[in-house]
Amino acid sequence: MVNAAQIIPGRIEVIHDFRNAGGSVAAVYPIHYPRSLFRAFDILPVEVWGPPSVDVAQGSAHLQPYVCSIVRNGLSFLQSGGLDVANVLIVPHACDSLQGLGSILLDFISPKQPVLPIYLPRGRRESDLIYFARELRHLFQQLASITGHTPSDSDLLQSIYREEAADDLLGKLHQSRQFLPLSDLDFYRIIRSREYLPAEIFIGLARETLAGAENTTRTGTPLLLSGIVPEPMNVLAVISEMDGMVIADDFACCGRRLYPAGISEDPFRRMAERILYAPPDSTRGNPIQARYEHLLGLMERSGAKGIVFYGIKFCEPELFYLPELRRSLQEAKIPSITIEVDINDSLSYQIRTRLEGFLEMIQ
Repeated sequence: MVNAAQIIPGRIEVIHDFRNAGGSVAAVYPIHYPRSLFRAFDILPVEVWGPPSVDVAQGSAHLQPYVCSIVRNGLSFLQSGGLDVANVLIVPHACDSLQGLGSILLDFISPKQPVLPIYLPRGRRESDLIYFARELRHLFQQLASITGHTPSDSDLLQSIYREEAADDLLGKLHQSRQFLPLSDLDFYRIIRSREYLPAEIFIGLARETLAGAENTTRTGTPLLLSGIVPEPMNVLAVISEMDGMVIADDFACCGRRLYPAGISEDPFRRMAERILYAPPDSTRGNPIQARYEHLLGLMERSGAKGIVFYGIKFCEPELFYLPELRRSLQEAKIPSITIEVDINDSLSYQIRTRLEGFLEMIQ
């Protein structure tokens, strides 16, 4: 059987195919945004998580030295022409650094593409749903002005249903990961393809992957990984080399975006429901207790023996939560370790040694 991870089309190929078919492209900075809204306008959202290994000189000229590498690399990539293929830039307010990036793009640099910020509420109250639905309606109006196209509510709902089907399969991939004949690295290549593949293509990829599930389970010391993004990705290969196994996911780019199906038949409220009722996330301001209970649930369901908090340096939302989270986990006798990385750097020997020591401790 062909490994599904080996046949995933690359970002550039997908973008060119989509544009050649008459569509447009939105470059989307992290983290939460309504994919279905863009697809209703025939705009393909392609996420910008850095990317790693870019020359950061141009971005550094506009940013403080303590801004995280995701934002620094994202700005540098834009200024070097890496996002010239995009028709519009989307900057969700996931943290102060990303809000600052939005302000820089709107007020100082002025790229050739329109820049549209998205402001997420910091709660799940009815007032938060009402606000966010209105924010999405405002985004809809901006896209309608840019494209000259106004999708109907029916168009929006059909787009929403398609994304819900893709996210349902994404959830099944997470649930079935221990039965899939894939390395951790290949598994993450598949689920992270959701960052740029059209939903209909991802659905086919996910079904093919799930069809390869086996009755036997993978072996290794089971770990839960938590953080923003698993970059550099070779951390997954390193964990495997040390006889570890990533059995559960709490990454902001992956497990925290297992969006549930919406309830409302109003398309804007339904899109708001999906994002606000996703797993608790520091970048959405969910309570520390909710984050703690979510991690406990992941540990119990997966059988993980420890948690690796794999963080990006200077990521304030995550760092604000970590002391209390780790204290509560320690009281519950759940071992954890914190590792900080810059997405430009390779995995250091010091980090490898700490991971190896942690795995030996929890075996």
